[in-house]
Formats: sequence, C-alpha cells, structure tokens
Amino acid sequence: MGNIETIDSVCTYCGVGCDIAADVDVKENKIKKIYAHPDGVVSQGKLCIKGKYGFDFVDAKDRLRTPRIRKSFLEKNPTIKDAIAKSLVDLDETWYECDLEAATTACALKLKEIQAQYGRKSVASIGGARTSCESSYLFQKFTRHTLNSPHVDNCARVCHSPSLKGMRVTIGEGAATNPYNDIYNTEFMIVIGSNTTEAHPIIANRILDVAREHDNLAVFDVREIKLHRFAKYKAIMPHEANLLILNMLAYVIIDEELYDESFIADRTKGFLAFKEKILSDPYANPDYFNELEGYEYLAKMVRKVAREYALKKSMIFWGLGITEHLDGSYAVMAITHLALMTGNIGKVGAGLMPLRGQNNVQGTCDMGMLPYYDPDYQEPKEVGLMTPQLVDEMLEDRLKAVLNIGEDLTHIHPNLNKVDKAFEELDLLFVQELFMTDVANRADIVVGVKSAYEKTGVYVNAMRRLHLSQPLVKSDLPDDWEVLQMLDNKMGGDANYASSKDVWDEVREVAYRRFSGADYHRLEKHRKRGLQWPVHTEDTPILHQLDFRTEDGYGYFVYHQYKLRGMVKEIQNKSLKGYHLTTGRTLAHYNNAAQTKRSPKLNDRYEEDILLVYEGDADDFVSEKVILKSEWGQTNPLRVKITDKVQPKTLFATFHHAESKINNLFGDKSDELILTAAFKSVQVEVINC
Repeated sequence: MGNIETIDSVCTYCGVGCDIAADVDVKENKIKKIYAHPDGVVSQGKLCIKGKYGFDFVDAKDRLRTPRIRKSFLEKNPTIKDAIAKSLVDLDETWYECDLEAATTACALKLKEIQAQYGRKSVASIGGARTSCESSYLFQKFTRHTLNSPHVDNCARVCHSPSLKGMRVTIGEGAATNPYNDIYNTEFMIVIGSNTTEAHPIIANRILDVAREHDNLAVFDVREIKLHRFAKYKAIMPHEANLLILNMLAYVIIDEELYDESFIADRTKGFLAFKEKILSDPYANPDYFNELEGYEYLAKMVRKVAREYALKKSMIFWGLGITEHLDGSYAVMAITHLALMTGNIGKVGAGLMPLRGQNNVQGTCDMGMLPYYDPDYQEPKEVGLMTPQLVDEMLEDRLKAVLNIGEDLTHIHPNLNKVDKAFEELDLLFVQELFMTDVANRADIVVGVKSAYEKTGVYVNAMRRLHLSQPLVKSDLPDDWEVLQMLDNKMGGDANYASSKDVWDEVREVAYRRFSGADYHRLEKHRKRGLQWPVHTEDTPILHQLDFRTEDGYGYFVYHQYKLRGMVKEIQNKSLKGYHLTTGRTLAHYNNAAQTKRSPKLNDRYEEDILLVYEGDADDFVSEKVILKSEWGQTNPLRVKITDKVQPKTLFATFHHAESKINNLFGDKSDELILTAAFKSVQVEVINC
C-alpha cells in the first residue's frame, strides 16, 4: 500500500521500554498496526497485548484537544476572566474552551497572585513519568528556578522510591545493574514481589525461557502467580513478610559461611557489625517459620534458596510487592545485602533488577523530578516536600497551587477521602493530560498535550536504556515542554528552546555524569539497541564492575530488623481473623487505564476490577458483588471471583478503574523513610451487597 510508512519508536506503557515499529497511513495520519522489531534488543521481536493493541487512544473521540477553563474558577477570578475574555468559548455548564495562549496566561496570573499572597512555596509540581525526559527536566527546572519552589515530585513516590533509597544507601545508585539479556547468562533467579508475567511480560519471557531450560527460579509472593508454575521453589508467604524472608536468606548465607570473603573484604564496609546483628536476631533464623501454621515448609525452602543464590551466579528481580510496604526501603537494602555478601553484582549474569512501572519513571527521576534530588541525583539548593506531605500542606492551607503532568493524583494515591478534601482546598489546579481523567475533571485549567506516539523525546527504561522516541503520527497539540516554556516566559523565566533537542542538549550539560555522550544523533543511530547510562565515550550495560557509586566506592551493609506485625503476628498468636487485601495489575490494563480502556481489544478483556477470593472462604461471600471497608474508607461494589490461587483470608484486586475506589482503603501508612504508600496489604471487612 503506497500510503503506508513504517516508523520506529518506543512503547508508551511499562518500564520495559520495548522497541516498536508502526505501520502508519501517512495520508490518513493514522496508526494501522504496531509490532516489535524482529531484531529489537528489548522486545526480542515480541510485544505484550498492550504494546500491540493499546494505540487506539491516540485518535480516540474523547482526546482532550482544546484547553478548558472551569467557569467557577473564572467567576472567583474576574480579573483573569477579563484578561482572556476574547478567547473564551462556551462548552457546557462546567467549562469554557480557549486557546493555549489564554490557558497559560490564566495560569500564570493565578500563580503570581498565589505566590504574592502565600509565598513562593505555596506552589508544587507533581507528575511527569508518562512524558519525555525533556519535559520532566523542564518541569523541575521551571518549578525550582522560575517559581523558586522546591516542591517537585513524581509517581515514583507511589512505586519505586524505596528502590532508589535502599539502593543508593547501600551501593550508591538506585537503578538496575544489568541489561535484560543478562538473564540468559545467570545461573539462578529470585523473583520477589513481582507478578512479572502480568506487569512486565517481555522480561518474564526471558525468565521463563531460562527457568524452563535450567529449573533455576525461586518465586516469593503472597498468592500463587503464573511464575510459580515454572519455579523450582514455589514460595507463598504471609503478608508483609518480605524483610523477614530477606533477612533469613542473609542469615543462612552467614550461618553456613556461604559468603564471598574476598569480595566483602575488597569492596564493602560494615559486614562484621551486620553479621553480628543478624545472627542474634530471632526473626532472621528460618526456624521461626515453624511457629507459623501453614508456612512451616518455608523454614527448609528459605535455606535451599539461600544456598543456591550464594553458590551460583544469581540475579534478584522485584517490583511493588517489595516497595509498597512500611519497610519497603529496608527490604531493598536487604536485597542489596544479599548481592554484596555473595559478590552477585557487577558481573555478567549477576545483579539487581528493580522492575520499574511507567515507561519513563527512571528517566523522570534521573531528570531531578524528586524533591531531594536535582538532575543527575545531585543535591538541590533546597529540599522540597514529598507528595503525601504536600497533601497535608493543602489541608493546612499552605499549598495553594498544583501543576500536574500526566499523573492521576486523585486515583492512584492512597487515602483518597483525604486527598479529595485536600484538592478542594486548592486555589489552582493546572493539568496537562490526554483525556479528562479523574484529576483533570477536578482541575481549574486543563491543557491537552501530545502523547508519546506524537512527539520526539528521550525515555529511559528500567535497565537505564535511553531510547529516542519519534512521532508515529502528526499532531498540532503542544508537547508538555512547550506548554511549560510558555508558562515560564509568562512567569519571568527565559526558557527559549526551539525543539526537544535543544532541551536535551541542556540535559547533557547539566546531567553530564550520566548523559554527556548521549546526543540525539547517537541515539538515532542506536534506536533499536538503545544506550545504557552512564553514556560518555561508551555506554555502560553493567554497573559496579570496579567500584560502587557511593562517595568512597564501597558497598555498605545497613541492617534493619523485621518488626512483628499484621498477618504474621496474627498467625503466630493463632488469631488470624478478617481479611487481608493485596493489589496489583492485570496484563490488559495499565495503571489508571486512561489509555488502555480506549482500546476495545484490551478493555473487553477486563472492563472492571475483580476481587479474587480463596475457595475455602466462599461462604463469607454470598453475593455477586461485595464492598470492602477499612478504617480509612470503602470501595464501590466489586465483582467476586472464587479461586484456588489466593491463600485463606487473602484477597486480591486490581486498581485500574477509578470507579472501583480501591485506594479509599489505604490510609497514610507508608514506607518509614520515603513515604511510599503501603498498598500491598490492608485489613478489610467484607460487606455483601
């Protein structure tokens, strides 16, 4: 067909960051088909169903194409209304439509007024992991330098911030140590807290290839997942027992003297104190599981897993089942301890793999879209507040304006009843989005922007791989950075970029430790392979080969004891009562489903969130739908599915559909160090509808 062109780009969904090719009808300006490159280094010629079919959102009828301003906002701000009156067009009872000039003018006028009245820190910017590095970089620069507010954060706060914290404390870098293809070079694998086949299927393909051939996989989870079918060690553990298990693995390695003495001596500090603490910790001895009814088998299994891990070239993979807990950061430290003790790091086929969520959450953090890091993880001139703290600031009437790019703050965050109240206190909510998501529907000003398939930009995947995306179709919508540049100029800034390349060239100067050698030309040349940061003369597929990226180059042991609580405490005391809910993804959908639910091939598979219930608990579920209630709030009715894949008194639900209100159940309980919400376990009451 003469009108069809094939264009290369990168998938817009998870942190795997698959290379894609699209057949595009250039006459119609329409994507006809998306598939993987047969020789693509990340995809290996395969895509998951989201990558293949999840592109209908690009020209969905309800794409947000014209900026909107809330009528009630302009009634409260008559001066702003007068300033942009000529651009206003009536849309409905709630909204005016306007042009981008008017939307950014209204935003700038209100920002100036708010900062004059409440101070420079009354403004915060949140989001950006679904946009390019260029836009994330400019988002934090505009906020920190032009607005002079230190408050920037992104959705890593609800997912992998504990991975960044735990890894930086122990080895100086919060990123995957190896490329995905090192899975083929490993001798043993541990997957803990990751439903990899659903959340990161193209990485799961590699794990399954190797597990089938070598029978060398251990899987730890609170329920049975697909990966368990292919595992040598099928470990089902109680809720909130990650740190318990990880410290036990370390205990066995030390007790049986399976550690690598020369690696510890040459490259680490603090091992002797760590050894002493762990050997005297009653919770670190695997025999503790003999006290937990139904989990006694783990006493032996943990020992077997520890031995194989220590004596072989091994990799550990983890996801939000590790990080979204009270002790998420400490559990990540416990994972790195295992690698440091055994020398399973800095080598081909041996390393640490945090499986990141959004396609650019790694890049957004690299760009400094975090309150305590400038670009390149440098120290900022002033440390800002994290998102949960910002919610408190809203309630205290100190934070009055939020700028948001592509993060559905009122859907994906915990304690939604509290979040709802907080957002009602704002004087300005400015949102850049593709659709009228939950947060966009609450905004005062909403601007429609280009999607990843309509723009040029750099994305950094979960293995630190930079991929230069290019547009598949043309769009007259602005890119996120272009909206920010208009705001910057109206707020007295001097942003003057002609293209995303100009922004990226500045990133390469500011964040030179990671990106100095990664210019657009080089990224174009290596589009199928990508380049792994740090990129200077060469790129760096494997980190920590000679030194760790701490100040002195050593890896550190920082022990933290497991605290008895929750389900483990109840089982020990023979008082297991009520139900414990855990949450996760399904293959067909992505996060808030803003994009995937616009594709019938995906949404028809999973058009509502389903509650999985253990077959032995079926008597408590006498209706088709139930409401779950916790001390913080309750869900809307959820359809029940009885299964043998979850444990007694364990429930599982996805969180993709905002109308389910799953996140009403979770309060302010969060990681002790970094405030990531404890999404993976909450005790609930069941109400039959």
